[in-house]
Amino acid sequence: MKSGFVNIFGKPNAGKSTLLNALIGEKLAIVSHKVQTTRHRIKAILTGEDHQIIFSDTPGIIEPRYKLHEKMMQAVKGSLEDADIALLITDARENPEESHVIFSALKLKVPALVVLNKADAVSDEDIDKAVDFFKQQPYCKEVVVISALKKKGIEKLLATIIELLPEGAPFYEGDDISDLPTKFFVSELIREKIFLLYGEEIPYHATVLVQEFKEKTTLIKIVADIIVQRDTQKGIILGEGGKMIKQLGTLARKDIEAFLDSKVFLELFVKVRPKWRDNEMQLKEYGY
Repeated sequence: MKSGFVNIFGKPNAGKSTLLNALIGEKLAIVSHKVQTTRHRIKAILTGEDHQIIFSDTPGIIEPRYKLHEKMMQAVKGSLEDADIALLITDARENPEESHVIFSALKLKVPALVVLNKADAVSDEDIDKAVDFFKQQPYCKEVVVISALKKKGIEKLLATIIELLPEGAPFYEGDDISDLPTKFFVSELIREKIFLLYGEEIPYHATVLVQEFKEKTTLIKIVADIIVQRDTQKGIILGEGGKMIKQLGTLARKDIEAFLDSKVFLELFVKVRPKWRDNEMQLKEYGY
């Protein structure tokens, strides 16, 4: 039996969450074309006949500007400390030097696979150049070329990871696919829809707190608060005559029903909490 922790690092928007979902075969991490969607460290457990891999999707590496950002970077630091293997993901369309600066700064002490993502969007010549570049770096054990969105190269990546994993007993029993509670994933699915429906500013000023999660005989009742910083943002979330929040609720409910495999009654409220991103107590309450 082989088992270990495999942690995913990279710039915002390199495709870390899409890769995690492709590796697990389930939608665990929320995905958006906007940067810095992931705020928490999400552990996902993949158990096979002869292996157990605990993947971690970490927030994109950024310069902290708020206490919230500091918490996000603490999650990255924690991931460095318990990794058996590091997956260093980079966007094949970008200059390899940019990711190289970040990967070097991690000062990894474990084997690292450089994962060249979005490879379907560039020429073979560019891929070869990037592969040659990373192969020369001291932190790189191997380069694996993939498209996480199209699930290309995922099988090869998994086989390479299993080969490098240390031998050992599983860390988790049963068939759980994460160590995080269901409520966390529900709040993340609602937050994903905020990224989808609203402009540049709103998603970064908003968070979601599930206040009630009750399993009834025919459905699950969920009540959640959307937290924003200003009254004007509350107005935008609600939309004219509550039109926007209705759309948000409908989209989120569909995804939550698919995730929980159950009918869901979802009730959303919008609360204003000024400067919550810099308030230690509020960050704790919201799970950061």
